[in-house]
Amino acid sequence: MVEVAILSGSASDAAIVERAAAVLKEHGISYDVQVISAHREPDILDEYIKKSDCKVFIAVAGLSAALPGVIASRTHRPVIGVPVSGNLMGFDALLSIVQMPKGVPVACVGVDNGENAALLAQRILSLK
Repeated sequence: MVEVAILSGSASDAAIVERAAAVLKEHGISYDVQVISAHREPDILDEYIKKSDCKVFIAVAGLSAALPGVIASRTHRPVIGVPVSGNLMGFDALLSIVQMPKGVPVACVGVDNGENAALLAQRILSLK
């Protein structure tokens, strides 16, 4: 069983994923890392969410940043979105994550801030 699943929509987000993983590792929190696009691989994403026994999802996503919202729409577990900088300095991804519709809650950390996502996951896990 892993406590945190770190998903990114693209392999190009690896640096942010690695920073989040490093913080989790430092705190002794088990994690799994996957690259699954919400747009290009929706069936694979659905299957991963269903089979995962994690307690918290961290979703690293740029541009339209669909990944965090798609995950949150398919689970009741906490989802933390990490917007990725891009053409609009990450504002496009940031706005996509913070403007989820009612019933699809996603926590959001700063642009490219995988470290804070991991620290927030740690705090969520400490509530048990």
